[in-house]
Amino acid sequence: MFKRITPFSTSMFLSSADESSSEGSPCSPIPDEDSVVFSQLTYLGCASVNAPRSEVEALRMMSILRGQCQVPLDVTLSVPGVSEGTVRLLDPHNNAEIANYPIYKILFCVRGHDGTPESDCFAFTESHYNSEIFRIHVFRCQIQEAVSRILYSFATAFRRSAKKALLSSQQNAPLTPDSDLFTFTVSLEIREDDGKGTFSAVAKDKDKQSFKLRAGLDKKIVIYVQQTSNKELAIERCFGLLLSPGRNVKNSDMHLLDLESMGKSSDGKSYIITGSWNPNTPQFQAVNEETPKDKFMYMTTAVDLVITEVEEPVRFLLDTRVRVCSPNDRLFWPFSKRSYTETFYLKLRQVCSSFLKSPASDTLYEVVSLESESEREKRKTTASPHIITTGTMAPSPPEDDEEEDNDEPLLSGSGDVSKECAEKILETWGDLLSKWHMNLSVRPKQLPALVRSGIPEALRGEVWQLLAGCHNNDHQVEEYRTLITKESPQDSAITRDINRTFPAHDYFKDTGGDGQDSLYKICKAYSVYDQEIGYCQGQSFLAAVLLLHMPEEQAFSVLVKIMFDYGLRDLFKQNFEDLHCKFFQLERLMQECIPDLYNHFLNVGLEAHMYASQWFLTLFTAKFPLYMVFHIIDLLLCETDNNIVIIFFFLQTSKDDLIQTDFEGALKFFRVPVPKRYRSEENAKKLMELACSMKVKKYYFSCSFRDALNKELLLTKQKLVESEDEKRRLEEESAQLKEMCRRELDKSESEIKKNGSIIGEYKQICSQLSERLEKQQTATRGELEKIRVSCEKCSSLFNKEGRVRAAVTTAPAGGAEETDEEKEALKNQLREMELELAQTKLQLVEAECKIQDLEHHLGLALNEVQAAKKTWFNRTLSSIKTVTGTQGKETT
Repeated sequence: MFKRITPFSTSMFLSSADESSSEGSPCSPIPDEDSVVFSQLTYLGCASVNAPRSEVEALRMMSILRGQCQVPLDVTLSVPGVSEGTVRLLDPHNNAEIANYPIYKILFCVRGHDGTPESDCFAFTESHYNSEIFRIHVFRCQIQEAVSRILYSFATAFRRSAKKALLSSQQNAPLTPDSDLFTFTVSLEIREDDGKGTFSAVAKDKDKQSFKLRAGLDKKIVIYVQQTSNKELAIERCFGLLLSPGRNVKNSDMHLLDLESMGKSSDGKSYIITGSWNPNTPQFQAVNEETPKDKFMYMTTAVDLVITEVEEPVRFLLDTRVRVCSPNDRLFWPFSKRSYTETFYLKLRQVCSSFLKSPASDTLYEVVSLESESEREKRKTTASPHIITTGTMAPSPPEDDEEEDNDEPLLSGSGDVSKECAEKILETWGDLLSKWHMNLSVRPKQLPALVRSGIPEALRGEVWQLLAGCHNNDHQVEEYRTLITKESPQDSAITRDINRTFPAHDYFKDTGGDGQDSLYKICKAYSVYDQEIGYCQGQSFLAAVLLLHMPEEQAFSVLVKIMFDYGLRDLFKQNFEDLHCKFFQLERLMQECIPDLYNHFLNVGLEAHMYASQWFLTLFTAKFPLYMVFHIIDLLLCETDNNIVIIFFFLQTSKDDLIQTDFEGALKFFRVPVPKRYRSEENAKKLMELACSMKVKKYYFSCSFRDALNKELLLTKQKLVESEDEKRRLEEESAQLKEMCRRELDKSESEIKKNGSIIGEYKQICSQLSERLEKQQTATRGELEKIRVSCEKCSSLFNKEGRVRAAVTTAPAGGAEETDEEKEALKNQLREMELELAQTKLQLVEAECKIQDLEHHLGLALNEVQAAKKTWFNRTLSSIKTVTGTQGKETT
C-alpha cells in the first residue's frame, strides 16, 4: 500500500510531541498532537490520477509537476503518528493551516528515484469526494536526506493503524445489529448474436422461467447489481464473471468469462458488468446441445465484486433454468425478453477504522453471511438454515491428512515450507557458501549432491541467485527499473492472471497487496524485455515462486536466466516444437518402460499434451505443493531439466489407478489426486530421490537425439515437397488425359449422331419400299382377281388362292414369259432391298461396337487417373511410415 523504505537514522530531522527542537531545525513539534513536523519543504502542486496506487503513474506526475511548477509554495508538513490523525499543510510564517488530509484517505506514498531530478521529491495520493476522484500531492525537500525520514513517518502511522486494526479484530465483536443488513437486487440478462452485427436479449419462458438459448451462437452475459437498503456501499470493480453448466457447482467447475465492460449505469443506480460467452468452447458443451422437448437444465452464473468498505470480495450466485434449441427455431408465445432477478441479503460486521483497506470511509466490514431470497424461502419451508458464509473467495487448502478422493483440486501456493534445518546441514552449507564466494565462477564439487537433497529454505534465495549467475546483476536491476515504467501490450492478460496466482498463499491473496503488486511489475517488465515471447500464461507462477525468496529486482533477473539460459522460453517458440519434442520423449519412455499404460492411453485417446503441457510450461509451479515446487527449482538451477523423469514417476507410481480410468477419469486424476499426493514432504522427497537416481537412456534427452529428430523432420519435409511436385505432375497428366477423353467422346458422339441420321434415312427408304411393294402386290392381286372372275377360260389358270397353276399348257407362250420376267424383276428388286437393309444393320452394329469400345477406353483412362492419385497418396504415406519406422529402429 505504501512505499517500503529504510528508516533514516539522522536524528536531526526527528521530533515528536514530547521532544524539543532547536530553532531552525527542519522539524518541530505541534502541541497536543502526536505528530512529526517537517519544515523547509516546497509544495509543487497537485493533479488528478486514474491509478492512485501505481508507482509508475505517481513518478510520472511527480516529474510533470516538478517541471511545470512556476510558483512553488513553501510549506510546513505535519504527519500524525496515529491513524485517526490528519496530515496538515501549514504556513511556515504563522503556522496557519493551509489544507488537511485525513490519514485514512491517503492511499499511497512514493519518493523519487536516486540519480533522477526527482530524487529530492516525494508525493502521496489521496481519495477526494468519496473516492470518485483521486489526487496526487507533490513536495520537494530542500534537505534531500529528509525525504526518507518523512516517508518513515508515514510508514509509522500506517503500521500503528494496521496494528490497531489487528488488535481490534481480535477482540470479541458484538452481535451484528439489524442496521448491518444490506439488500441487493442482482439481475441476469443473456444476449445472443442476431446475425446483424448486434446482440439481442434472449427470450425467457414465462411459465417455466427458463431462458431459451440457441445452439452455436455467440452470447453475452450482462449483470445488473443495485443496492436497495441501508447506507450505500461503493462497488469498486468486478473481480470476475464466471459461468458453469449445472446447479450447486463447485468453485473449481466455474469458468471465467472475458470481461468487456464494468461500471455504473447512466443514472448511477446500478453497477453493470458485461462479459462475452463463447458457447462452442468444451467447458460449455452441456449448454450448447439441444435440450429434449419439454426438458430444461440449470446454469450457474457468479459475479465477484470488490466493495470498498468490505474486506473480501463478495460473490453473488444465480441459478437459472435454460433450454437449448436449434439456431433456426422461431420464437412463439408465451415467451418474453425479461431478465432474471434475485434478491440478496448481505450481513456485515463492523471491524475497525482503517485507512489501509477503506480509503473512502472510516468504517471497515467483514462478511458474516450472504443469503438469497430463494435460499431464505427454502430455509423457512424446511426449517433448516442454509446460509452462504464468505471469507476468502477461494476455498481453504486441504490439510495434509485429507483424503485424496476429494474432488476439489489443490490450490496453487498451498503447503507450508518449514525454514527449520538441522544444524549440521546448515554448517555444511555455510562452509560451501564461504568457499563458493571466494570464486563464484566455479561451482563447488559437492554442490550437486547437496542440492539433490534439497536446499535449506532459509538459504534458497541466495543459492538460487548464485546458481543462476545473478550475483552481479546491477545492470539488470537498473534495466528492470526502466522496464516497469514502460507500457506492456499484454497488460490485460497479466492483470487477469495475477489474481489467480497462488490464491492460497497469504503474500499473494490480497488484491492490490504488496505481493500482487510486485508480481504484476515482474510479469510486465519481462513482457517488455522479451518482445519475441512476451508474457506467457502461467509465467506468473514461476515469478511468484522467485518472489517468495528474494526482492523483485533479483527475482526478475533469475526469471530472465531461467527463460533464456535454461531453455524455458524455447518451449514457446516455433509453434511449440521443443514442447512437442518433450511430449515425444515422454511417450517413448512410457512405451519402453510402462507399455501397458502407454497402450491404455492409446486406447482411450489420451495424449501427452493433454495432461503434461502445464507441467512443462510452468515447471510444476501452478498446482503442486510449494515444498515440491521449490525442490524442483533447486534441481533445475543446479543440474538439468528433470521434468520428463518426474512426470514419468507420476505415471509409474499411479499406473494401477490410471489403467482403471477412462479419458475423463484420467484427466481428473492428473488434476486432483496427483498434486495432493505430494503434500507430504516424505512423498515429495521420495519422488525427488527417484528422479535424481534414475538413469535414463541418453537419446531421450541428448541434443544429438533432437538434432537427429530435426534431420528426420527436414528429410520428411523434403519428401513432402517432392511428393507435392509429383502430385502436380500427375494432376497435369490427368488434365491432359481428361481433355483427350473429352475430345474422343465428342468425336464419338458426333459419329453416333451421323450414324443415327443414316439409319433413320435407311429406315425411311425401307418403309417407303415396303409400302410400294405392298401396293403393287395389292394391285396385282386385284387385276388377277378381275381376270379370273371376268373370263371363264382364264379362271382355270388360277387356283383357289389366286395363284397361277403350274401345269398350264393352254396358255400362250408369250404371256407366260412376260409374267415370269416381271416376277423375276420384282424378286431381284426385293433381294436388292433386303441386301441394302442387311448392310445398314451391319453398319449400325459396327457403330454400336465402336461406341462401346470408346466407352471402355474412357473408363480405363478414368481408372488410371484415380490409380495415379492413390499411388501418390500411398507413396507419401509409405514414406512417412518408413521414416517413422526407421527412426524407431534407430532409437530402440
